[in-house]
Amino acid sequence: MAYSEDHIALAAEYALGTLDADERSQVETMMSVDQDFTAMVQAWEYRLGVLNQMVGSVEPRPIVWENIRTAIGHAEPQAPIVLPEPPPPMPAAPDEASEPVAPVAPAAPVVDNSNVIRLSRRARRWRSLATSMTALAGALVAVIGIEIYLPDLLPERLRPKPRTQLVEVRTPASPQPPSAQYVALLQGPGGGPAFILTVDGATKNFTVRKVGASAEPGKSFELWLISDRLPRPRSLGVIGGDEFTARRVLSSYDTDVINGATYAVTVEQAGGSPDGAPHSPPVYTGKLIETVPPQGSAPSRPR
Repeated sequence: MAYSEDHIALAAEYALGTLDADERSQVETMMSVDQDFTAMVQAWEYRLGVLNQMVGSVEPRPIVWENIRTAIGHAEPQAPIVLPEPPPPMPAAPDEASEPVAPVAPAAPVVDNSNVIRLSRRARRWRSLATSMTALAGALVAVIGIEIYLPDLLPERLRPKPRTQLVEVRTPASPQPPSAQYVALLQGPGGGPAFILTVDGATKNFTVRKVGASAEPGKSFELWLISDRLPRPRSLGVIGGDEFTARRVLSSYDTDVINGATYAVTVEQAGGSPDGAPHSPPVYTGKLIETVPPQGSAPSRPR
């Protein structure tokens, strides 16, 4: 059931004990017939009950009662209550033969002050509720402050439970040491490099840079790996027409085969050899030499 703001305020003030006797009787009547309203009152009592737990009973000093008795004794006597005199009786209606009676003035209109009284009670109720909520908020702030800085002052059931938090500290990975680098100058019988072959020792990726070679029309340069550990030359792919050509096909070969092999370039038909075997003698050859050794090791001798 949806309740108005007045119903909610009544429930809260009933829990606080700030209602007069008529209002408390009204709330108790509603609680006897409305279970939802009873639940709302009990919820307010649960929320505001924390205030009673935090405030202990204080017995006033005897001097307080003595001052009250003294003040009562010095109070002036109360004047007697004077009731207003009843209005004079209305004159009897005259006979038809008697003299005409002067017209009676109309009675003053009765002003309905019920709305004013209702609004005044509502304003007083909301002021009481606002004051109570302010006090509750202040008490909660005090409890939170004590819970953070002085938890030992709180009762056992209000103390925060100890929590264990696991913190994982990750150490940044150390940078990988530079891998070995190998270079081969592929040149023909007449001297002068035609291609520069660079191989990364860690990834086994290689790059071919075209230096002074020019392919014939309708022909392609193809790179080959020749090793005494392999039964035949292995194609490493066609060298493209750009300045640089990168490949990753060396990852399937052992390091000893890569470092000790001879690298050769043949002239094949456009697109490379159709059957995986060279169809012309090598025009440019070369072997790898180590230019940058791996960190922590001495450079190996070229084979």
